[in-house]
Amino acid sequence: MTRVIHTGDTHIGYRQYHSAERRADFLAAFQRVAADAVEEDVDAVVHAGDLFHDRRPDLQDLLGTLDVLRDLDDADVPFLAIVGNHEGTREGQWLDLFSRMGLATRLDSEGVVIGETTFYGLDHVPVSRREELEYDFSPPETDHTALVAHGLFEPFPYADWDTEALLDSAPVEFDAVLLGDNHHPDRAELGGTWVTYCGSTERASASERDGRGYNLVSFVEGEAHITRRGLDTREFVFVDVELAAGEGTERVLERVGQHDLADRVVIVTVEGEGETVTPAEVESFAREEGALIARVNDKRNVEEGASFDVSFSDPDTAVRARLEEMGLSGAASDIDETVRASKIADTNVRGAVEERVRSLIEEEPEAFETVESESAIEGTETMEDAIASESGTDVTNETDPPDTDGQNAVGHAESTHRPEEASAEGQDQSSMEEYL
Repeated sequence: MTRVIHTGDTHIGYRQYHSAERRADFLAAFQRVAADAVEEDVDAVVHAGDLFHDRRPDLQDLLGTLDVLRDLDDADVPFLAIVGNHEGTREGQWLDLFSRMGLATRLDSEGVVIGETTFYGLDHVPVSRREELEYDFSPPETDHTALVAHGLFEPFPYADWDTEALLDSAPVEFDAVLLGDNHHPDRAELGGTWVTYCGSTERASASERDGRGYNLVSFVEGEAHITRRGLDTREFVFVDVELAAGEGTERVLERVGQHDLADRVVIVTVEGEGETVTPAEVESFAREEGALIARVNDKRNVEEGASFDVSFSDPDTAVRARLEEMGLSGAASDIDETVRASKIADTNVRGAVEERVRSLIEEEPEAFETVESESAIEGTETMEDAIASESGTDVTNETDPPDTDGQNAVGHAESTHRPEEASAEGQDQSSMEEYL
């Protein structure tokens, strides 16, 4: 028998709501997963991508992550992982650094044997590059097999990946497909294979109302058995107010005051009729009652007749989905990250963009090749339009772009690195390893 913890979407380093406390919460959730792994004496921790929220994590997030990985290593619990869309870079991955330090194993098409099970990995791949994939997994030497992947897979909501086609194309018959990317835990059986999402370990958006946790997966006698384990994370208080005619801020305050708000994140959603609600007044009241963070989402603040739903408390998900649809080139993604998601001060963004463009033109002109996507086919936006639009937009550095590289995915045979770039990458990783 092989028992593993299946986790993912830990998003370490996410400064949600610009809060240092929330940033610490994401690391703390990962620490609790590792502590459970040691206590349960599992055979491995399997991470399905998005270990970090940012492809350029701060030093304190790296050091905190290393502490957790060292705890697992000291307890002889292997850490197996793949690269998700949030943390994927055009160059070397942080997961490769952890692997060189002996603290992690990056899963790929070759497979890694843990107990009686072989685990394979499939990094996040943008929709526009999936036709290039060849699911060339090496034959297993064990009775059980599992694929770890990151993306939106069928038959779950918002899927853009044909899971049955993957299973039919792969030369390996998987007992389970362990997924990351969808923060909602779920499972389904397709032709005798269990396909499951572990969900995120912390609430990364106001829409994630259910408790957080991970999967405990056992491989025994030719079958995979999946159970759900909860995590003790910071509490969110969701206050949904349906205002009647004549009701307004006072009614909202009354409803909010009915809850214990101490050290909690408070999300207030207002619908119905009634009068105008002042969000600042409601948020100030909640903080005075001890709330760590308070946000008001008045759904009535949408133009009459509009066919979409807007959440002002957390736009990250919508931004990431739109970028995925655009199918940006590698250069456009780099520039997008510099403008929106990097830790460069706002006053220095223009200079950083100019410097990055010059560097790409001189050293990697092929990075400007447009990636064909559904949006490009429909003519909604060109790569040049995207660059001009993003670099000229005055926005805050709060959200993160998805990965548009995918060069390390299973079956993607060609790397865009030239030999001299690979050498420089190795030197950088070696220097970082010595520093840490």
